[in-house]
Amino acid sequence: MITFKDIQVHFGSFHAVKNLNLEIREGEFFTFLGPSGCGKTTILRALAGFVTPTGGSILLNGRDITNVPIEKRGIGMVFQNYALFPTMTVYENIAFGMKVKKAKKSEIDAAVRDIARKVDLKEEHLTKKVSELSGGQQQRVAIARALVLKPAILALDEPLSNLDAKLRIQLRNELKALQKKFGITTIYVTHDQEEALTLSDRIAVFNNGVLEQVGTPYEIYNHSGTEFVCNFIGDINRLDPALIESSPLRAFIRPGKVAYIRNEKVNLAPIEGEDVVRLRARIVDREYYGLYSKYVLELEGGSRLKTIEKENGRVALEVGAETDVYIRPADIMQFDRTERGH
Repeated sequence: MITFKDIQVHFGSFHAVKNLNLEIREGEFFTFLGPSGCGKTTILRALAGFVTPTGGSILLNGRDITNVPIEKRGIGMVFQNYALFPTMTVYENIAFGMKVKKAKKSEIDAAVRDIARKVDLKEEHLTKKVSELSGGQQQRVAIARALVLKPAILALDEPLSNLDAKLRIQLRNELKALQKKFGITTIYVTHDQEEALTLSDRIAVFNNGVLEQVGTPYEIYNHSGTEFVCNFIGDINRLDPALIESSPLRAFIRPGKVAYIRNEKVNLAPIEGEDVVRLRARIVDREYYGLYSKYVLELEGGSRLKTIEKENGRVALEVGAETDVYIRPADIMQFDRTERGH
């Protein structure tokens, strides 16, 4: 549906986006993920028409929209600060785009009330000023204002970043439910890995204007394509070269590679499998979280590994205790040393 073809964006001598080639399918919840300054918002703004690429083209259903005016692209935009009109009522905010397009009053009224119902805004909300609403309600107004114009694509730029943690999780769930309800192609920008993993059908991870990897949340997390992606997504252990050399792990790590394993894949309870590597360790730290505990393990030679264990009664070790550690070599991710710091 959306194709970025050799897209480059330069701001003077700064290369914000470097030769991006990417395809987004119709109906997907697709996330641009990466640290601040990686180029993800620039790409979203280029799609919406707020930024003109220095090179390359953007296609929508095969049609080149690179230089098409913003209002003719069929893209609904929800900004980080929602960009609502605080002195207007909710009704006036949602109706604004339709009024600009000079739609009939009866048509505007029917559309505003219909979309308000669909995003769970009650009748009494419509007469309130936006400034009287909670953060969550304001977000729904911003989405309703975008959707009332029936866009082909909904673009959201870090829409949850200004909210407190509890509300963020609640609205994350609502956002996904809304997207499923409308079936609209949604492009979402965030630096929050958890948000990206829970919301997305697919994720594009960016670093310094370069697309590092595209994949499902499962692929990005468990089969990271580069060392940057593996470090950016979730907590992970870098396996100490000294530990590899002095243990059975040596047989499974290819020469010249840097090796990583996710915390939860370092096991304190025995696991099945022919190639399982068993190591000996001592517990040097434990943090109890109720559902699970986080352990720091010190292995022979001083190497350390972090692990997470469910509090299901199978494992309950105190600091100072000796324990066996089990690692499945298939869970280890390996990268060329030259990728480090890319």
